[in-house]
Amino acid sequence: MKKNILQLTALCLLIIAITFAACSKNDNKSSSGGSAKLELRLTDAPGNYDAVYVDIQSVKINATTDSTNGWTDVPLIKPGVYNLLDFRNGIDTLLASVDIPAGTISQIRLVLGNNNSVVVNGASYPLNTPSAQQSGLKLNLHANLTPGIVYRLWIDFDANKSIVATGSGKYNLKPVIRTYSEATGGTVQGTVLPPDAKATVMAVNGTDTLYAIPSIIGFYRFAGINAGTWSLYFVPDSLTGYHNSSIANVGVQTGVVTNVPTVTLVK
Repeated sequence: MKKNILQLTALCLLIIAITFAACSKNDNKSSSGGSAKLELRLTDAPGNYDAVYVDIQSVKINATTDSTNGWTDVPLIKPGVYNLLDFRNGIDTLLASVDIPAGTISQIRLVLGNNNSVVVNGASYPLNTPSAQQSGLKLNLHANLTPGIVYRLWIDFDANKSIVATGSGKYNLKPVIRTYSEATGGTVQGTVLPPDAKATVMAVNGTDTLYAIPSIIGFYRFAGINAGTWSLYFVPDSLTGYHNSSIANVGVQTGVVTNVPTVTLVK
């Protein structure tokens, strides 16, 4: 009987160890920050037209060295027709927001639909579009994405250069596009223990207050926050009996991940 109990206990401990290892592996994968968040935005250089309507159906990105098979689809928030002239003088619109593996984006492919047109002196004309409607316009970009950082990537149409009049009352769309990216703020991450404190983490800078709910192993992250000096507050569930804690003067830099020392709450 004693031998059976010992065997059963050992088996239970093994199961617990395997379960904990699996959970730790999954959470460490997220906490190690193997991905970056990418915001894809559309903007426009000025053009001398009443409107320029472009039918954007899909966007693909390539973060590999395989220019043939290394493409990943980026789900668009709203595929369809956009008036480029709505996004002049620094105005842009969000096309997509996705988590992608960190690394270097080498190319973007923009796939257009058939509903492209230009309005000139109040009259609308269809825009004949090149083969990019099927295969996609291939745009070169070399953007290095750091794990845990939020980036914005702009697709900047030059409407004036992209519209070509044929001389017979017809217009062609031969897109002239510039792409560029930048990091938007920095990232603060760390761990608050023990998990049974059920803590909420607050990041405060002046009037800005952000909240994070840690994972089951206590990992938390604030991404895309403004550069500056922040204070962190660790507030446990009031029913757990743990006391609050805080860390002042946490420096945040754009494009940098700041790792905060582990905080252990006490009763």
